[in-house]
Amino acid sequence: MSGFKPTFGAKEGAGSWVEGPYGADTVQVHAGVVPDAETGAILTPVMQSTTFVQPSVEGYLSKGFSYSRTRNPTVEALAEKVAALEGGKGAFMFSTGMAATCTLFSALLKSGDHCVITECSYGGTNRAARVLFKERFNIDFTFCDFTDISTIEKAIKPNTKLIFSESPANPVLTLTDVAAVSELAKKHNLLHACDSTFATPAIMCPIELGADFVCISSTKYIDGHNMTVGGAIVYKDQEWGDKIGLMQNIYGNIMAPWTGFLQTQACKTLSLRIQKQSASAQVIAEMLEAHPNVEKVMYPGLKSFPQKELADRQHKNGMHGGMLWFEVKGGVASGIKIMNTCQRPWSLCENLGATESIITCPAVMTHANMLKEDREKVGITDGFVRVSVGIEDVNDLVRALKKSLDAL
Repeated sequence: MSGFKPTFGAKEGAGSWVEGPYGADTVQVHAGVVPDAETGAILTPVMQSTTFVQPSVEGYLSKGFSYSRTRNPTVEALAEKVAALEGGKGAFMFSTGMAATCTLFSALLKSGDHCVITECSYGGTNRAARVLFKERFNIDFTFCDFTDISTIEKAIKPNTKLIFSESPANPVLTLTDVAAVSELAKKHNLLHACDSTFATPAIMCPIELGADFVCISSTKYIDGHNMTVGGAIVYKDQEWGDKIGLMQNIYGNIMAPWTGFLQTQACKTLSLRIQKQSASAQVIAEMLEAHPNVEKVMYPGLKSFPQKELADRQHKNGMHGGMLWFEVKGGVASGIKIMNTCQRPWSLCENLGATESIITCPAVMTHANMLKEDREKVGITDGFVRVSVGIEDVNDLVRALKKSLDAL
């Protein structure tokens, strides 16, 4: 995590800052947030303004802002916070996670270029690569197994410019060794971008492991309350940050000020939520693993997880997040029955990372836009049950899920 250095406050006494460095939770609350100079308001105000008055032609941009398609003070506060948490040079906030991903591809790739990308990612990422950038813009993508470094290296071509990973991968939870892939990228003079939406900076910071960019759907854990949609790109070097900023300005897909305000407040409790969600997910995963009607369960905290050594090495503070998945005996029909009968506090819907616990059918919902053969290749069957654990009482969650499992 980059050093958070407050640029505001009194020189001494009340309002001054105790000497740093500061812990991650302090950065989570205070980074990017400056109490209002006139009123002392502790929260970042919502600057719901299209344009900003300039003092003169010569003084254009002397205050840093001109038009909210390019920069907005409320959104900028969130960007500073996310960059500080991820250990980046800076960040840009977007209207959605897919807006962030597509802007990254547009800024780093051109016609004739090639990208090595994980074969299992969020369905929207897979579709954008195949349908938009490959078919419309003549950018080549090789989808491959990112659990094997040698497979990634074999996929590199003379025109490769970018390696795009996702860890943990949505929804199968396979992990990428981010440090090893970053070293591989440097070896071949390539850029490495990692989507760490599932991990969050509370669990893993890809830039600290050598990645050049972090892609985030801030809709998920940054928001964490099912309130808003948004995305982020965190960058390591200003040169590439400038390219991202230019492309964002061209597309006009910056986050709205009100969304920026809400996500700034929600982000302050990120680590508390992740601690609770990780602990509850561990309990639920262990229950599922022991249940006679469960065929398979995947969670990085389980001893049976195939990449347990990497999970323990790469994930911070002994936490592995709130996401898990399972399949039940009886195949697709039984899996669908579980999703159709599991009672509250579980909710059957899309999204993840929120305070509410969610069950999702990826084959029908989040990954329906992948080719069926591609889904099945990575193990996303029609009866695959994706679980996003919220912050409810874990005993209530276990009781409701066990009731549906017992009824199979």
